[in-house]
Amino acid sequence: MQTVTRGGVTVEVSGRFPEEGESLPSFTLTDSQMNDVSLDTYAGKRKVLNIIPSVDTPTCALSTRKFNAYASELENTVVLVISADLPFAQTRFCGAEGLDSVTTLSCFRHPEFRERYGVALDSGSMAGLCARAVIVADANDEIVHAELVSEIKNEPDYDAATAALNRRAG
Repeated sequence: MQTVTRGGVTVEVSGRFPEEGESLPSFTLTDSQMNDVSLDTYAGKRKVLNIIPSVDTPTCALSTRKFNAYASELENTVVLVISADLPFAQTRFCGAEGLDSVTTLSCFRHPEFRERYGVALDSGSMAGLCARAVIVADANDEIVHAELVSEIKNEPDYDAATAALNRRAG
């Protein structure tokens, strides 16, 4: 079992976090229209998975805004913002913020995602949510960047994520 911290307090994280060079694990998640989508839905596109605890927290909101700004400049790339929030909350947040370059997906019906991606918060007040992580994959679903953020309150390394995309153009 891995750990991260939240305000310096250790939080247990279960599952196995994927590593660079591996293929993205398959997933099924729920989109904003309450439809289930899979990894295959985004076949042939580069992917940025911005995995967050909840859009209703300051750091998650900030990372969603920042990745929305990056997404509008990335070719053949989809930015997936994934959390356990209900799709209604994700849609409300993005609508209120004018964010239209990211795709929100929820694991509320598919908690296996958290284990499969090694982001399942298992202790503390946020148990049941996702740890903060960014995973970048090329168009063939090979992981080119993977960061499990060690302190939940911290932002991910945006520069490292975008640099990995630039190394794998198109």
